[in-house]
Amino acid sequence: MAQVLHYSVYLLILILFVRVNLSQQFQLSQTRTLLRIQQLLNFPAVLSNWNYSTDFCNLEPDSSVTVVCYEGNMTQLHIIGKKGALLLPHNFSMKSFINTLAKLPDLKVLTLVSLGLWGSIPGKIAHLSSLEILNMSSNFLYGAIPPEISLLSGLRTLILDDNMLAGQLPDWFHVLPLLTVLSLKHNILNGSLPNSLNELENLRVLSLSHNHFYGELPDLSTLTNLQVLELEDNGFGPQFPQLGNKLVTLKLSKNKFRSSIPAEVSSFYQLQHFDVSLNSLVGPLPSVFFSLPSLSYLNISGNKLTGMLMDNISCNDELKVVDLSSNLLTGNLPECLLADTRNRVVLYPRNCFVTGKQQQHPVSFCQNEALAVGIVPEEKKKERTRKAVLALSIVGGIVVVVILLGTVYLLVRRKNEKNTAKKPPTNLIVENPSAGYTSKLLSDARYISQTMQFAPLGLSTYRVLSYEEIEAATKNFDSSAFMGEGSQGQMYRGQLKDGSFVAIRCLKMKRRYSTQNFAHHIDLISKLRHRHLVSALGHCFELYLEDSTVSRIFLVFEYVPNGTLRSWISGRHSRRSLTWTQRIAAAIGIAKGIQFLHTVAGVYSNNIKITDVLLDQNLVAKISSYNLPLMAESMAKVSRGISSGGSKDSSGHERINQEAQSDIYDFGVILLEIIRGRASKLKNEINALREKLQEAISSDSVARKSIVDPSIQNECLDQSLKTMMEVCVRCLLKDSVTRPSLEDVLWNLQFAAQVQDAWCGEYRSSDGSPVSPSLPKLSIC
Repeated sequence: MAQVLHYSVYLLILILFVRVNLSQQFQLSQTRTLLRIQQLLNFPAVLSNWNYSTDFCNLEPDSSVTVVCYEGNMTQLHIIGKKGALLLPHNFSMKSFINTLAKLPDLKVLTLVSLGLWGSIPGKIAHLSSLEILNMSSNFLYGAIPPEISLLSGLRTLILDDNMLAGQLPDWFHVLPLLTVLSLKHNILNGSLPNSLNELENLRVLSLSHNHFYGELPDLSTLTNLQVLELEDNGFGPQFPQLGNKLVTLKLSKNKFRSSIPAEVSSFYQLQHFDVSLNSLVGPLPSVFFSLPSLSYLNISGNKLTGMLMDNISCNDELKVVDLSSNLLTGNLPECLLADTRNRVVLYPRNCFVTGKQQQHPVSFCQNEALAVGIVPEEKKKERTRKAVLALSIVGGIVVVVILLGTVYLLVRRKNEKNTAKKPPTNLIVENPSAGYTSKLLSDARYISQTMQFAPLGLSTYRVLSYEEIEAATKNFDSSAFMGEGSQGQMYRGQLKDGSFVAIRCLKMKRRYSTQNFAHHIDLISKLRHRHLVSALGHCFELYLEDSTVSRIFLVFEYVPNGTLRSWISGRHSRRSLTWTQRIAAAIGIAKGIQFLHTVAGVYSNNIKITDVLLDQNLVAKISSYNLPLMAESMAKVSRGISSGGSKDSSGHERINQEAQSDIYDFGVILLEIIRGRASKLKNEINALREKLQEAISSDSVARKSIVDPSIQNECLDQSLKTMMEVCVRCLLKDSVTRPSLEDVLWNLQFAAQVQDAWCGEYRSSDGSPVSPSLPKLSIC
């Protein structure tokens, strides 16, 4: 018996020893993992006190670092770096980083904010199978949201704000039944939202602000738990969304909503923040808004809302900010809004209120503007009713006469139609690939060969599209596809049958020409295909039936998703602006695009601005607006021969030289903004800045660094910066004769890129690409 007892005690001690040993080994493994994370994050200051002796599970939490353990297993890891953290070094690997995190299998909460993480989110994120909360905001993550996130079945919160994520919102979020927070603000996501979003029954927060989404919103009234909806600064519209009545925060500003505010919004009794500013909303403003019991912020500015307000309207005492600016409101400003001006901000300029304060229009202005958008004032409705009764009595008599005349006309017409064929509709869409201009295009083999060597890889062959294809691509020219209208016609976003996105420009012809008149112009447009141009993919003619002249021309271009160069230099993306190396590469790309337009296409005087330069998915610069033939402003120039080789006399050459130098000057203005990181519009300001750059060139590196964009001051080699400044100054010289040639510009820009690359220890080619396609926007240099 004693022997058995002795054996049991021995076995118990052995088990305890093994457990303690395993626990120690596991804790040592967790320590090694955390120290490896510290190394991969390049030893940030917030982790400076981590070492092998650190007791991580008992670490004192602070605002930057928190580690939480349960029964010795790490369940929460929070690391928050300094705001505006720079990119991690070139050798950082997002894949290795996630693989290291996967060694902490019990993690339920992971927060990695402002740490300079860059790269696409790898699919192995799914190995963190216990995750419930994932926050990787304020980094430099790019690419699509990986589908493997859908495997995290316990995920409740996903926050990826302030990154560079692109592509469409995935259609698989509905498979995450516990998801309550989805926040993807400040990215470059695009497309329309999937209808499956309305299946997220537990969703409480949906934040998609500051992206490139567009189109109608799915029905969100089924999201009965939704409390926060933030969609500002996108392209949603035109209909106001269907929403649930439990919303607390609703932000829809800077979109394309053009309907009225639905009456049911007046029953959102929990609503505290309501912002629909800077849309084109019409219809009456419900006065009950002012008395919603929870509302503290109301902003409807920058719309076309109408209605007469009364001074006896009641207001909620909690209402602290009211902005009614720039609408078509009339009547008296409610007295309750002005009762407590010390604790309430009330803005109402550019309406038609009786008060003379805050710059009011006359009442007639609002009435006329309301009529222009189809809103009829109440007093005019009665007048229209009286006129309608009179009109109906007159029309009744006319109808009898018309019927008699119509009967006679039909009898005569039927007799004539026996000898004639049945006529098609007024407008006829004629697209015949064997038309004369097409055979001419194909016969010019030398020119096609010359332009194809400049064309981007993967670009589809230029072709003639049918009108049915244009209609299908734009959803019958749906308002959600409308991108805007300018001097070069209306622009629509579309999607072809093969899934590719395109931009479609619609040109209405002011004069009647046959298709043969456009043969040369279409021939030229089909050859404007270059890596640094937004290239033409095809066209479609719409013809008048009676004489087969052209009514409208649709030009189809590649769609470039990443916004303008300005948005990455001095615009809303400026927090994560392009690096110095990428800025040089963008400048080289623009110069090569202009060089192609001049030397191969013979297109000059392009009036290129930094907002006309777009960045594709690899941040390659592409010129989107250039002096295309067929535009009303350039028809005369094309007919004079500029686009077909130019005039051979001295005046022709002189004009071409002047227009070429105009493009050089415009390039200098773009280069100025690339260097400074700030826009310059006035010519006097540009001249002053040119002088300032000239002084800095003659001074020292400190003077030059004081001018450059602060976000890249520590990235640029002085020799590289000085060369760029010299090119900029020469391009902006007042005397066009003294400005450099494009060949000279390109040589110097490529020199600036080479010395910068050598300093950074990189060996990339200066072909206009920011970095290799697999590594966009990720070089500190």
